[in-house]
Amino acid sequence: MGTKADKKTRKGTKKNNVVLREKVLTTGSISLYLDIYRDGVRSYEFLKLYINDKARTPIERQTNKETLELAEKIRTQRESELNHSKHGFISPIKKSTLYINYVASYLNSYSKKDIRMIKGATERFRNFLSEKMPGVNINNLKLSHIDKQMMVSFVEYLKTNSTGEGGQSYFKRFKKILKNAVDTDLISKSPANGVEYKAVEGLRKDILSNDEIALLAKTPMQNPNIKKAFIFSCCTGLRFCDVKELRYSDIDFATNKMTINQQKTGKPVIVDLNSTAKNIIGEPGDPKALVFDLPTHEGCVKTIQAWVKRAGIEKHITWHCARHSFAVNLLTSDERPDIKTVSSTLGHTSLKHTEKYTRVIDELKKKAVNALPDYEL
Repeated sequence: MGTKADKKTRKGTKKNNVVLREKVLTTGSISLYLDIYRDGVRSYEFLKLYINDKARTPIERQTNKETLELAEKIRTQRESELNHSKHGFISPIKKSTLYINYVASYLNSYSKKDIRMIKGATERFRNFLSEKMPGVNINNLKLSHIDKQMMVSFVEYLKTNSTGEGGQSYFKRFKKILKNAVDTDLISKSPANGVEYKAVEGLRKDILSNDEIALLAKTPMQNPNIKKAFIFSCCTGLRFCDVKELRYSDIDFATNKMTINQQKTGKPVIVDLNSTAKNIIGEPGDPKALVFDLPTHEGCVKTIQAWVKRAGIEKHITWHCARHSFAVNLLTSDERPDIKTVSSTLGHTSLKHTEKYTRVIDELKKKAVNALPDYEL
């Protein structure tokens, strides 16, 4: 069985597209790999399988035999996948790929800067299936069973359960994940093709004035944790995902400052705590403990909307309205901070994200002017 050649063909020919080859290593063992030829491009797949070129005992020869059989099975599988792909079909093996296994592999090899958003997209898809499609078990869901109607429903779920432009960003990342599945021949066509997430132009969220926030603070709520956390967001501009994960270790009680790594951007932000925010937090607790014990985002929003209605405020308020209100109230305060300061306080990665609040202020001014009565001359 020995060979002095650096490379040797074991199975297959160039016509087969996938050839099993071996390479003698400096250690004396032989590494098995696949020589793959597709569309005029050659690539290699090292199998991390090795045979002993100096096998002498029956056990060593049997081990070599089993290793070669395994390598040949892999070669046959790769060749089948290649031939199916060449004719526009998905191989039976790839067609049975589980979504959860594919995503785990995708995330493990993903290294771009938007990894947090990619993970967030998969988490929201998991929540979507759990809340809206209880009959679908994500652990048994095949990638090929995700269809267009499921994507349409997912978009509607994101619109209801996301804040700001988050829903659109998450769907964009999820489409990216599905496109990669097409590129790697796991599915023939992305189920998200033709499914659009139409973003609302500008900032349409209702804004709470300082007087309305004060009114809410005096209005009873069935869940005091949600009430405190929402008012806290009105005072700090924290997103729901960040306030839910806020821990006492994030608070510097000596300087009355809060430092967090934003889940959406991965960037740190330092926020000064005013007297209301400090009173809500209270005394220092266990550094590892959560400051607020909150239910799901959907559960919090339902409770907040009932609370707002009870206070007599006729506005459609979601959790993200607290962040918007914080920004607008900050820009219209007596101190009149510049847009760069507000952008830094909100943890924005670009001033363009903050500029939308200045447009809201212009709209509010226009609305106030138009509300003035007509005067007869």
